[in-house]
Amino acid sequence: MAVQLNQSHAHLLIIEDDKGRKEFPLKEAVYSIGRDPKSDIRLFSQFVSRRHATLVRRQREDGSPYYRIVDGNLKGKPSANGLLINGRKLQAHDLEDEDEVVFGPQVTAKYYLLKRDTVPTGPPDEFDITLISPGMVGDPEEFNLDRERD
Repeated sequence: MAVQLNQSHAHLLIIEDDKGRKEFPLKEAVYSIGRDPKSDIRLFSQFVSRRHATLVRRQREDGSPYYRIVDGNLKGKPSANGLLINGRKLQAHDLEDEDEVVFGPQVTAKYYLLKRDTVPTGPPDEFDITLISPGMVGDPEEFNLDRERD
């Protein structure tokens, strides 16, 4: 029996390098990261290895997915400069929300785990309305755009 989670997870990696800032929504099982033009996530910097790191999607005991970042490629060849994750030099790390990865000078990544409640799939509830109390808004005269100004 599959466990139904009441939240959906979106994984986002934001890269900043010599070419600026790019966002990568993570959906695949494996991503190669590096200077190589064939990398899934390409980094633009002379200080980054061609195959600098690898992202691998894993699964927690509760079934929720997470990503592990590993220095170098999946064959065990490390990058020249390694990975600095949240200020610590690490070979591998299970990414948590807002983790920062430094690949080299001026080349960073920020990981975000976005949790959002699942969206109801049924028709909208006609009685689901938002009530605004008169005390929540300013003087109604302030918002009267039709009146003439002195």
